[in-house]
This record gives sequence, C-alpha cells and structure tokens, in this order.
Amino acid sequence: MSTIDWIVLFGTLGLIASYGVYKTFGQKSLDSYLRGKNTMNWWTIGLSIMATQASAITFLSTPGQAYESGMGFIQFYFGLPIAMIIISVSFIPIYYKLKVYTAYEYLENRFDLKTRTLAALLFIIQRGLAAGITIYAPAIILSTLLGWNLTWTVIFIGAVVIIYTVSGGTEAVSITQKQQMTVMMGGMILAGMIVIQLLPVSFQEALHVAGKMDKLNLVSFEFDPADRYNVWSGMTAAVFLFLSYFGADQSQVQRYLSGQTLAQSRMGLIMNGFLKVPMQFIILFIGVMVFVFYQFFQPPVVFNQVQTEKLAQSRFAGEYAELEERFSRNFQENKNNYLEMLEAIKHEDIAKEQEIKSRIQGLKEEQQTIRSEVKELILKNDPVAETRDTDYVFMRFVMDHLPKGIVGLLFAVIFSAAMSSSASELNSLGSTSTIDLYKRSIKKEASDKHYLNSSKIFTAFWGMGAILFAIYASLFENLIQAVNLLGSLFYGTILGIFMVGFFMKWIRGKAVFLAALLSQALILLVHFRNGEGLFGFVWDIGFLWYNALGCLSVMLFGMIIQKFVKN
Repeated sequence: MSTIDWIVLFGTLGLIASYGVYKTFGQKSLDSYLRGKNTMNWWTIGLSIMATQASAITFLSTPGQAYESGMGFIQFYFGLPIAMIIISVSFIPIYYKLKVYTAYEYLENRFDLKTRTLAALLFIIQRGLAAGITIYAPAIILSTLLGWNLTWTVIFIGAVVIIYTVSGGTEAVSITQKQQMTVMMGGMILAGMIVIQLLPVSFQEALHVAGKMDKLNLVSFEFDPADRYNVWSGMTAAVFLFLSYFGADQSQVQRYLSGQTLAQSRMGLIMNGFLKVPMQFIILFIGVMVFVFYQFFQPPVVFNQVQTEKLAQSRFAGEYAELEERFSRNFQENKNNYLEMLEAIKHEDIAKEQEIKSRIQGLKEEQQTIRSEVKELILKNDPVAETRDTDYVFMRFVMDHLPKGIVGLLFAVIFSAAMSSSASELNSLGSTSTIDLYKRSIKKEASDKHYLNSSKIFTAFWGMGAILFAIYASLFENLIQAVNLLGSLFYGTILGIFMVGFFMKWIRGKAVFLAALLSQALILLVHFRNGEGLFGFVWDIGFLWYNALGCLSVMLFGMIIQKFVKN
C-alpha cells in the first residue's frame, strides 16, 4: 500500500478508538458500565446492533460468496424483519420490566438458578469461540494481503478492542460502533461506485452479463433441507436463528438494554430489521460487479497472491507458468464471447445468446479445471497451504485496482468491522460472566466497585482468550458460514428455553433444564452424523435448520418431561 493508504488506515482506526476512550473514560458504576446509563437513542442502538452483526467476515466473505455463487445468500436475511417484530413485542418489554443487566437473569426469575446458569454457559461457550473466529477471520486475510505476521495482526486487533472496551464498557462499544458503521458503509458504497465506473461496459450491459451467468438470482423457491440458502430456510429456520441471536444472545441484548426507553430500544431493533437486508444486498451486489469486472480484465488464477508467488519460486514454477498461459488464453476467448453476447442481446437474438452462453459455460468449466490444477500444485509445494481463496477476492481487487487512499479506507472498513463485532462480544462475555456466574454463584455480596472491576477483568480475560484462540485457530471452509454454524449449534437450545419461559407457563425449571440438555445433545448428534445418519436412518440438512430443531425440541421435551416430574 502507499503512504497515504497507511495514513488513512491507522488514522481512521486511531481516531475511532481514541474517541471511544475519551467519551467514556472512568465509568464510575456497574450500571453505567453495563447499560451505558440508558442514554442511547434509537438510531445509535440500531447502528450498534447492525455493527455487532456486521463483522469483518461480512465484508471479506460476502462479496467473494457473490462472486462465486451469486446473490442467493440474501435469502438468509428474509426472515429478519419478522424476528425483529416478534422480539420487540415479546422479549424487550419483559427485559425492561425486570430491569435486567443480562437476558439470562430473566430465566432465574421464571425457572431457577440452574436453568439460568445453563443458558449463560451455553452462551459463553459459543460466543467465546465466536470471538476468536471474529478476530482470526480478518487477521489471516489481512496479514496475507499486507504481508504482516499473522500472530501480530491478531494481537493488534485484539489489543485495540480490549483497550477501549475495558475502558468504557457498553457506552464505549456503542459510541465507537456508530463511527465504525459510518466508515464501513461509506467505504463499501464508495467501493461499489468505483467498481461500476471501472467497468469497460455500461451498467445495463454489466447487469446483462451478471444475469446471464445466474449471479442475480435472488430467490429460490425449491425446497431442499440440505440447501443452506433458499426462501424456505430464510423464512423459517433463519427466523429461529435471528430470534435467538437478537433476543437471547447477550452481545445483542446488551445493545438495546442501553436504550433511553422501551420505545427507543424497539425502534433501534426495527431499524436493524429493515436496513440489514438492503445493506447485505449492496455488499453482495458489489461482489457481483467485481465478477463482471473480471470477465473483461484478467483475474488472478488464484486470488491468494502469497501462495502463487511461492509457487512461482518453487520447483513447480514451469508447470505453473504453463497453467497461467492456458488460463490467459481461456480468459481472452471468454472475454470475446461476452462481447459477442452483448451484441446478441442488443439485437435481441435469443438463439445466439443461448449458443454463446453454452460456449461460456464450457470455458468456465475449463477455467475451474485450471484453477484446481494450480491449487493442486500449491498443495504439493506446501501441504498445509490454504487453497480456498473466495475470501480473498474482494480485497485482492481493492489492492490491485482501486486508487490510493481508497485502498487504505477499505482496509479500515475491514479492521473497523473486526473491532466492532469483537467489542460487543467481549463486552457481553464480561457482563454475563460477572452478573450470571460470579455475582450470582461465586461472590454474592460485594461492593458495586468490586463488581465493576470484576467485569473489566472478565472482559480483558475473554479478550486475551479470543486472541489465543485466534492465534491457534485454522481457517474454515468459508468464514461467514463458520460463524453461522457455530451459532446454530447452540442458539436453538437457548431460544427454546426462552420460548418455554415466555409462552409455556405450565412448564417449570426442572423440566426445561432436562429438556435443554437433551436438546443440546440431539443437535450435536444431528450435526456430527449429518450426511451419514445412524441406525440405518440417514439425514442431510443445512445447519440453519439446527436452530428450529433445537428450539422446538426443547419445547417438546419440556412438555413431555413436565408430565413426569414435580417442581
């Protein structure tokens, strides 16, 4: 990167973090530290909620996912507005009425201590692991692109987050997220505008190319339980995930518990529900436009440039050069076909369009074969090398084709996203550890200052734990799917406990506790035997359905067990 890019990158990050520390330094009470003195207005809450969910993984993986598979991932968010309305009506009023610090306090009031503790522990397990992925995911990509040491990149991201989160608590997280969200969306929209300007064809022609290559297929009505993203999973299974994430995950609950009033919190949540879908549409659409760009400007054979540079210096350099030459010829032929297709579209020659599309599909298959052969060489040269490079597509494009200053801004977007999500996670882990475990079961009587300090210590502890996890983690198949999978393994059970609490008043503590344990065991069994089955019964379902299965099984098991136990 150029000097101006480094200035933009570190200047942006430094100003945001410093502003958060300055505005919230020296929190004096546990209430102000955990609930931000209930001073947040609805739009700050809405931006904070969006920033918590919009991690660096969103901005790294989502454009690459659209580049590879099109915009079908948008269906994952179709059920979000429904979930936000349900939470606003059912969840938030109860939290405000009880004046809770964490969502899990309600569970002791409704059931008993062991149920509260179980839900808090399930949250801590999955969110603690997710915090490590949230830091690791951008760190491995950024360290590769910038040539930094991975360990030091992880430590840099984690340390900055720990400093301002420990210093100012919930208020610092919300204030910095407002600035970070501005940088994130401003940077992405600017990048999208530049991508469109760089295209050698008109915007309308770009849409034709994307459409003919099936990149603009937003909706799939085909019901397939194994398909992660279609209308049915988005409007059913994903609703359960969102209900649990926004209604029972402390990293989100803590965002709207800081609202001035119940109405402000509701408005912030509804704002997130209706702006998140357009935001994801924009990010996915940018990925599609990058795809179109690379149909007219030759892309790298593999977007992870570090691996191809190593290959070019290895004993496989000759084979790699031959494959690059084949790839270059393939690209040129493909480019000519696209130009010919645009002429056919212009003259409304449908038969010619179909003929050219068939040729392009054949060339695409050959292109994928060449890529696979290059990746095989990469693995021969380095058996532990990461060959899945979808997550490198967007930032590789940024570094190669965007003007100076904008490159630094886009890297600031990724770092800001990493810090915003990590801060919320650490803040919520510190709160839950203090309120639901330490204060409730370990040290029940102590001063407000003692619990304030313990919350800061727990926040720092989880921050250092996330850094250690990130240092020793390994890259998942796709970063954004990794986080959704991790949440889906636990969210269904947690949501089921809350749904029983809200809507099944006759079920008591012992029954729901046993039901939750059975449900969690069921979900883990379903996941680890998915695609293989057990006792001759085989199943293959997308992980989003784990959320519905976990929730409904807690409710079902709870009804059955309640008939045989007494509370």
